[in-house]
Amino acid sequence: MTVATSDRPIGRRPAFTLVEALVAVTIAAVAASALLMGIHSSLQTTDAAMQQTIAAGMAQQVIDEVVGNLYCQPGLTGYQTTLGPSSSEAQGTGRERFNDIDDYHAQRAKPPEDPWGVVLGKDNGKGGQRHVAFQAPTGYFDNWQQEIDVYYVRESDTSVRLPSGQTSDYRAVEVRIVDVQPDGARRELVKLRRVVAYVPVLP
Repeated sequence: MTVATSDRPIGRRPAFTLVEALVAVTIAAVAASALLMGIHSSLQTTDAAMQQTIAAGMAQQVIDEVVGNLYCQPGLTGYQTTLGPSSSEAQGTGRERFNDIDDYHAQRAKPPEDPWGVVLGKDNGKGGQRHVAFQAPTGYFDNWQQEIDVYYVRESDTSVRLPSGQTSDYRAVEVRIVDVQPDGARRELVKLRRVVAYVPVLP
């Protein structure tokens, strides 16, 4: 009987050399880094898109609230040069006393608030707070600022804002949701603008 033999020394098996092992580890590390960078970038993009979607909903809600009111205070014309709430309207806990569009001029809230002054994400839409299980995570909107401006625009080109003291038959309502960092850096998440016209009441 013939027995097959091998020239390979008994007790030795083929293996990676130290250099080959280091090259393999390096390649794996580079590939893992690229994968993690891709995942991180994807998460950042998703988070930014989610923030813009939420901010757009907030701004739309405020725009609808503003233009759902009268153009001007009953008994006054639509050509007031001083815009903003009266002293009694400004004494509310939020915007619940506002009853005409110009009351909303130069309103700022950080974090954003509902008409009754309750922080969005915690409000129930009626001046109270929702159940804690349905509230936004604590601090999620702390750096967000809600900004509302009302101003007159040129009749022939409503994209042009008129200087202070000038009036027209058109006003723009502009709402911005801005991410304001502690160092003062601002990142505008969304800006909505709607133009409304003044139609005097017929006698």
